[in-house]
Amino acid sequence: MRRKSLKRRSLSEPGPAAAGSEGARTAGARGMRRLFVLDTNVLMHDPTAIYRFEEHDVYLPMVVLEELDAHKKGLSEASRNVRQISRFLDDMIRGATKERIDRGLPLPASESGNHGRKKASGRLFFQTRQLESALPASLPGQSTDNAILSQTLALVSENPDARVILVSKDINLRIKAAVLGIHAEDYYSDKTIEDADILYTGVTSLPRNFWEQHGENMRSWKEAERTFYELTGPAVRTWQPNQCVYEDSPQGIEAIVRRVAGDTATLELMRDYRSARNSVWGISARNREQNFALNLLMDPEVDFVTVLGPAGTGKTLLALAAGLMQTLETNRFVEIIMTRVTIPLGEDIGFLPGTEEEKMEPWMGALMDNLEVLTQSQEGGTWGRAATNDLLRNRIKIRSLNFMRGRTFLNRYIILDEAQNLTPKQMKALVTRAGPGTKLACLGNIAQIDTPYLSEMTSGLTYVVNRFRGWAHSGHITLVRGERSRLAEYASDIL
Repeated sequence: MRRKSLKRRSLSEPGPAAAGSEGARTAGARGMRRLFVLDTNVLMHDPTAIYRFEEHDVYLPMVVLEELDAHKKGLSEASRNVRQISRFLDDMIRGATKERIDRGLPLPASESGNHGRKKASGRLFFQTRQLESALPASLPGQSTDNAILSQTLALVSENPDARVILVSKDINLRIKAAVLGIHAEDYYSDKTIEDADILYTGVTSLPRNFWEQHGENMRSWKEAERTFYELTGPAVRTWQPNQCVYEDSPQGIEAIVRRVAGDTATLELMRDYRSARNSVWGISARNREQNFALNLLMDPEVDFVTVLGPAGTGKTLLALAAGLMQTLETNRFVEIIMTRVTIPLGEDIGFLPGTEEEKMEPWMGALMDNLEVLTQSQEGGTWGRAATNDLLRNRIKIRSLNFMRGRTFLNRYIILDEAQNLTPKQMKALVTRAGPGTKLACLGNIAQIDTPYLSEMTSGLTYVVNRFRGWAHSGHITLVRGERSRLAEYASDIL
């Protein structure tokens, strides 16, 4: 079982919860000015990093500008970020005199929005002269890391009234900085949450005395086959729209929160997809969380669904079954579009020939495996299943994320598999492709991230779960119980 810990946040992270590290808090208590020296990888990771330090000053060594220039060419995410930070710096320095640059350029508010954070009000300093600092003999050579360490040491000696902090995502650089007595920290401003253990699950259990506290002025009614309850009480204040609630008892209710207004909430009883008569394309829910997931995936009022869970919990199978039901049976959608990030688990196998769909097929093994499960109950033997597979493949399109820019999907059911490997910027680019009548299901396991420099706290999947929380047309559920096999479930627990 993973040990829960509250990770310390750097002073580079804005917002009222930015507690900072012990040394930084001490500096804040003494009223010391803080000067943050940024490493190149911070800007390559987040081009808006210079806006994330609130009232504190930012310093860019000349070697960092040289490294940015060396990485500006290419089509990768890092190259695009380098070009973006170069444009930001160009806008800030345009028209500025040498004297003004020496005094420091005022940092404007972030162009990408602050999401309620405190705006930047510090200054940006460039290295405008040679700083003299003798590195110890244990750090020979003229590497970029050593040059940054040398300039940081010089800034420490030249600014006794300031707390100089080196910010880098390079662990080895932070280790060398600590050896030299330089205060170094990771860049935390891209983290959506403090700890993955506190990520919103979309599910809450009702306390045993819930009806005693909330059932006095309750009213209920029916609309067609749907049953609603309106109740008032203290527990309602923490609920979110489309959150799933349940009683942990054999006869307890399972409901979804439809509306929340102060201390009053409206609940709707869920459809029980564990029953064979309510199966979705032949698939029935095997546990409570799967039932919640199918209710969200089948709900026409929910446009955006995120499903998290370890391997074998049924994320792809449930999303695909719900998509087939709404595409082929109810004709709510024109077709199903399935996509994922092409990040290999091990070594890349190299060039893949064929069309876009043929190139994506090796990455879509999950689609083929789940289609086999969904068609195994079809009548007609082998030939009948083959005909059904051909029909389904005509309504299921495989697309690459690399060609999503500028597209608009109308009346489509989009399944984004392995979404934990997307950055927040990539996730935004995909979600904004949805047009009228389109539903997007994002599936993933934040414990299996293959993208370099992404973690559970910085993944695009974690980002959208946190950002869409509380929107009336989005829903989230975390699956916890593996249903693939007893071997897979045991392996998930002990490995």
